[in-house]
Amino acid sequence: MYKKTVLNNGVRVLTEHHPLSRSVCAGIFVDLGTRDEPEDMVGAAHFIEHMVFKGTETRDAYEIAKSLEAVGGELNAYTTREQTCFHATSLKEHLFLSLDVLSDLMSNAQFDANDYKKEREVIIQEINMSADQHDDYIFDLAFEYSFKGNELGRSILGTQKTLNQITRKKLLDFYNRRYQGENMIVCVAGHVEHEEVVDVLRRTLSLRRRPFQAPHRKRPIFRPFIKVINKPAEQTHLLMTFSTVASKDKSRFEAYIANAALGGGMTSRLYQKIREQKGLAYTVYSYLQPFYDSGLQMIYAGTSSKLLKDLLKLTVREIELLHKRGLSKSELEYYKTQVIGSLILESDDIETRMNSLGYNEMVFKDYRSVDTVVADLERVTVDSINAFLRKYFDISRLGAIVIGDVNEDRTKNMIQSLLKGG
Repeated sequence: MYKKTVLNNGVRVLTEHHPLSRSVCAGIFVDLGTRDEPEDMVGAAHFIEHMVFKGTETRDAYEIAKSLEAVGGELNAYTTREQTCFHATSLKEHLFLSLDVLSDLMSNAQFDANDYKKEREVIIQEINMSADQHDDYIFDLAFEYSFKGNELGRSILGTQKTLNQITRKKLLDFYNRRYQGENMIVCVAGHVEHEEVVDVLRRTLSLRRRPFQAPHRKRPIFRPFIKVINKPAEQTHLLMTFSTVASKDKSRFEAYIANAALGGGMTSRLYQKIREQKGLAYTVYSYLQPFYDSGLQMIYAGTSSKLLKDLLKLTVREIELLHKRGLSKSELEYYKTQVIGSLILESDDIETRMNSLGYNEMVFKDYRSVDTVVADLERVTVDSINAFLRKYFDISRLGAIVIGDVNEDRTKNMIQSLLKGG
């Protein structure tokens, strides 16, 4: 059972009751991510994610860490390009502890000057470590080049330059100004009573209500690109991207099924052709990333430099086949059943349900049950999926990044030739 209340301070409180669950997951979402940061504060949301765990008015860093861990629970957070979430999972009898700790992080973080300096250095190390992990770094580059000149292309971590521009005062002002009532959503899933959650939050979430002006988000324009970076390594990493639908687009259900068919699992086109039949890569998959006003379809593979050309040929061919021939009725039913089954299985996880509550409130301003989403997926037809594939699976609109022990000019020319049908 789903319920929603808006507190006097503007915070939206959402609960979903699961009477048979022994665990609960609570999260506080901030409807703000990397794309919403000022240009001179890129990385601020992720920096704040770190800083709130360093201490509040009533808890130091150890006491924050101990609070949930002492009862077998978990306290964590994540930052994306469009939102930030602070969440806790515990047994149902420890829910009020979770809510108290989360509220403390959101209301009373101190941003101690020494902690600020130390944590900035920690994040700079995190940036450097990410650059050394090519299978991770290539995704940051994919966003940068796919959405060049737009805020969505920024790195969530920021850069060393932007972090050095963010003073403690600017960071604290950003936290006080933007992490406030009307921009926040509390979601709780599990064996919970809505009214009890609301009563606790009225006492613990001591945020002042302030006028909030939602940041203007500029819609990105995807432009095809080819980027090759020579870095000596055992593996050569390939990431291909192309534009797809946004989070609210009516064709998003076709996008989910198309992604499953392309590279969503072990029975997908890419996995079967590249891994099973040809042995060209150990890892190959596709990944769908929708945003508020746009979306990105990605294809990743790790291979050796000598196999890169064959891998690229097969990948381009499978995209072309989906574009020209589409899916048959039996293929559509197979992948539709796969996506629906995965969705239902995931919905048994309490943290997944908590995240779903927050996502739907931010994107749709509404509750969308699992049954509603299943019904939407069931409505996908052969005609609608193939119209989607003809529109979006277009090799002339692809972006490609390669990182590895390769010749940059020759590899770039080879990719250009393949994308032109050479």
